[in-house]
Amino acid sequence: MDVPLWAWLAVLAVILVMLAVDLLAHRKAHVVSVREAATWSAVWVSLGLAFGGVVWWAYGAQAGGEYYAGYLIEKSLAVDNVFVFALIFTYFAVPREYQHRVLFYGVLGALVFRAIFIAGGAVLIENFAWVLYVFGAFLVFTGWKMFTHRNDEMDPSRNPVLRLVRRWVPSTDEYDGQKFWVKRAGKWVATPLFTVLVLVETTDIIFAVDSIPAIFAVTQEPFLVFTSNAFAILGLRAMYFLLADLIHRFVHLKAGLSAILVFVGVKMLLLDVWKVPIWLSLTVIATCITVAVVASLRATREQAPTAGDPAAGHEDVLR
Repeated sequence: MDVPLWAWLAVLAVILVMLAVDLLAHRKAHVVSVREAATWSAVWVSLGLAFGGVVWWAYGAQAGGEYYAGYLIEKSLAVDNVFVFALIFTYFAVPREYQHRVLFYGVLGALVFRAIFIAGGAVLIENFAWVLYVFGAFLVFTGWKMFTHRNDEMDPSRNPVLRLVRRWVPSTDEYDGQKFWVKRAGKWVATPLFTVLVLVETTDIIFAVDSIPAIFAVTQEPFLVFTSNAFAILGLRAMYFLLADLIHRFVHLKAGLSAILVFVGVKMLLLDVWKVPIWLSLTVIATCITVAVVASLRATREQAPTAGDPAAGHEDVLR
């Protein structure tokens, strides 16, 4: 797949323009409503799907299918990020009007780190083809581990990064609007919002360790890996605000995600035996997501919706 330099630059330009538009639209701190989140989610999903259409038109059905498969994998795994972000925001009692700013810079950092990971992965695969089998085995192991620990909850207080930040970074326990740093007694100190940003960023890096190899399982084209990853990640903020109050209902989601990871891991391990058709990959991934979501909603249909702020409670955690 021969992708000219101008195509890379055009994609990066679109991403930067959309990020700028999103930043301007949310330049003032406010609580993002479900309606606003749904509108932005529709914009990001439409953009991602439309770009897949461009890939299909320019490079054929195989490339288009690989892009959509990667997009679906990243989009589904991103839902798991929403669970963790909600836990972090709850633990630090982050006011809802400040959460978008954290997620914006978190996504910006995620795009940079994922580009680095993708470039590194592409170089490894180019020079050491056997690394694909390592990725495959890792994904099968990760999928099994996710399934067996699907009911476990993350405890932010045990995060080693949090302990390092609290030990080495001068901090204040008080929020000051959307600021990450403030001056106190002539010295710059970090607000809790900075600590939250660090945790969100490191969490996304950890998730990238799963998602990047998973996308390499459906395509080894760096352009498709990056673009499917980027367009799925761009909608993560809107997805969070759309699903934050509903996360308690997705009780079977991790089972579905673990099935996807195991499937793409096995697919990678069988590369020299049988190359799974892209249409079959798309079907399996979409089916796993659909079954997990439908089963979750049916299992929790009697539960009342979560009221109020997902970041409510835990007001004393900063003491």
